[in-house]
Parts: sequence; structure tokens; C-alpha cells
Amino acid sequence: MDAIVIYCTVPDKRVAKEISQHIIKHRLAACVSAIDRVESVFSWDGEMEKEKEIMLMIKTLRVNFEPIKHLISDLHPYQVPEIIALPIVDCSKEYLQWLVHETKH
Repeated sequence: MDAIVIYCTVPDKRVAKEISQHIIKHRLAACVSAIDRVESVFSWDGEMEKEKEIMLMIKTLRVNFEPIKHLISDLHPYQVPEIIALPIVDCSKEYLQWLVHETKH
């Protein structure tokens, strides 16, 4: 199984909760962790911007990337939300079994 972590920044706890609950409700991920008080510095329309955000770490399987991407795009207030998937190169056998079990439809 191709396990991945999807990173997505959101502007506040309300959006973090809404996206996280939809993802778990539809069994698209085993876990969504929210890390509060992330400070992002980025370029937008040629200007340097700085925002306090919440980072979502979505632990799932690669087959769920597209549905999660669409769900985030539908619920996210940003014009261009961050939706980045990274492979889980290694993890415990037990964690991977749990991840697979929790994301089965």
C-alpha cells in the first residue's frame, strides 16, 4: 500500500475542523492532525505575505489523494489552497495496518 501524508494549511480552527471531520467521516484518511500557530511567509501577487495558519497533516493512502484534493478545494476559503502529498517512506507495520484498515470503504 502506498501510504502518504497530505499537508494543507488553513486559516483557522473552524476550517480545520470542518475539513478534518469531512475527511474522517468519509473514511478518506485514518487521522488528521492539526498543528496550530504555524507562521507562513509566502509570495502572493508579487508581494511578501505573512499569515498565522493551522497545518493539517492528513495520513492516508495514495488512492485517496484525488478525493481529498477535491474535498479540500470545495471547503477551503483560499483561492489556491496548499495540498501537497508526500510518501511515507517507512513506518511501523502496526501503524500501516491501522491506516489501511481505517481508510477502507
